[in-house]
Amino acid sequence: MEKLLNITVGEMLETTAAKYPTNLAIKYIEVNYKRTYYQFNAEVDEYARGLLGMGIKAGDHVAVWATNYPEWIILFFATAKIGAVLVTVNTNYKEAELEYLLSNSDSKALFICDGIKDIDCEKIIYSVCPELKNCKPGELNNEKLPFLKYVVSFDNWYEGMFHWSQVPHFGVLISDEEFQKVKDAVKPDDVVNMQYTSGTTGFPKGVMLTHNNIVNNGLAIGDCMKFTEKDKLCIPVPFFHCFGMVLAIMASVTHGTAMVPLLWYTPMKVMHAIEYEKCTAVHGVPTMYIRMLEHRDFHRYDFSSLRTGIMAGSPCPIKVMQDVIEKMNMKEITITYGQTEASPACTMTTTDETLEHRVATVGKELPFMETKIVDAETGEDVPNGTPGEFVVRGYNVMKGYYKMPEATAAAIDKDGWLHTGDIAVKDDDGYYKITGRLKDMIIRGGENIFPKEIEDFIYTHPDVVDVQIVAVPSENLGEEAYAFVTKRPGSSVTPKDIQNYVKNNMARHKVPSYVEFIDKMPMTASGKIQKFVLRDMAKKTLGIENNNFVFKDNK
Repeated sequence: MEKLLNITVGEMLETTAAKYPTNLAIKYIEVNYKRTYYQFNAEVDEYARGLLGMGIKAGDHVAVWATNYPEWIILFFATAKIGAVLVTVNTNYKEAELEYLLSNSDSKALFICDGIKDIDCEKIIYSVCPELKNCKPGELNNEKLPFLKYVVSFDNWYEGMFHWSQVPHFGVLISDEEFQKVKDAVKPDDVVNMQYTSGTTGFPKGVMLTHNNIVNNGLAIGDCMKFTEKDKLCIPVPFFHCFGMVLAIMASVTHGTAMVPLLWYTPMKVMHAIEYEKCTAVHGVPTMYIRMLEHRDFHRYDFSSLRTGIMAGSPCPIKVMQDVIEKMNMKEITITYGQTEASPACTMTTTDETLEHRVATVGKELPFMETKIVDAETGEDVPNGTPGEFVVRGYNVMKGYYKMPEATAAAIDKDGWLHTGDIAVKDDDGYYKITGRLKDMIIRGGENIFPKEIEDFIYTHPDVVDVQIVAVPSENLGEEAYAFVTKRPGSSVTPKDIQNYVKNNMARHKVPSYVEFIDKMPMTASGKIQKFVLRDMAKKTLGIENNNFVFKDNK
């Protein structure tokens, strides 16, 4: 990455389409959708013009609530071209959460699919907006959601909604000159996307990301993987999250790389797509890779085409990284660290770094940004090798939280540093290791315990598939470590075995006081482990929901 680009998302697509017009841009294996970059750009223009004809203008907020449909990615680039802001909705949201997001984001339009797992999108939107069934499409009038006027269905035809196929027809109302004028008015520093953070406390906050944020971050990410127009990326991670939108879509479009998205993740679909399409890269959170590696048919698939990809989204266990390199042929796999507020990547390993650096660190800071470690209490810089809070400053920092100036000021200090809330250590060579969240750190009898360190070690146990450690209160020691472990099917390993495994290899204070076996870790739709759910489960098991009970460990 020689310099920062100063172009919009729409201009980036047009540049790539002009450079690689006949190259494959997108191909789905589950639905009949395949486009070259020229075809895809032309289709995006068709829908962008249609949105203008419908009444969507620059600055309007357009929400999308769907899995990884082809329509989703078209809508992303179409809204970007006309200066509208795409508001991405978590596919796990239900009625109250959807209503909050639509209200808080001031969304003018909502695009939906029929259903997501146990969620009936059509039923929920009619419940939130009962007036929708009796209004003309585009004329919704709901007192609680005064901005919302349009609901558009990707799938079936419904009362009060437009259908996706109707959108391009509105384009006849927009002249060539007007369309070009609208596109030309979009600036790189304009907000292009709002993503709602899935925080563990309080209401979600709308992170405002600009064209410059995600174009340049996507370029830097693709460079670290050495992406070219000859690569083909399998995308099982959701589009609504930065992992899908920036680390996958924007990293591909900035390099002319082909995309093979999946409507949603299952291990079998990912493995099939990799072999059938001869993908050279695949992205995923650690749990996604674990489920493939543990799948009964894993050995039947050919991974020889794979070269690289990203493991990110939650802390990456060293053992899982090593297995992916050895068993999936991903010899150039990378790790990215960041957060939505940083659009999202701050550090990343590259394909040509040592195996040790690629499995044991999250790499160095990306070009054209500043990163450092500070004392979380004083804000002062700390020496290399000392744990502290990771902070970042540069082009990638969000514009702010929508309509939340106080929360924005709390996250970004007066000097422009974004405070991530993550605990990290920087070595003398500039490599970072993430050791946990400030709020995840366990203080046991005055000793600081970083869950990730213990999790990484427990992962090396032959009977362990997954592990997460959380803090539970203790009257005697302040806090104790509680380990949730997913063991291999048929394993006879006991909680005591796990504790002894740690005890024989690590300091005594790092031995989890409690070990509970669990079939599946609670996760967000973007693949992040919900540690707050695990904490609640642990407290309930121990009978200390209100922290009023004394308990002893089970060593």
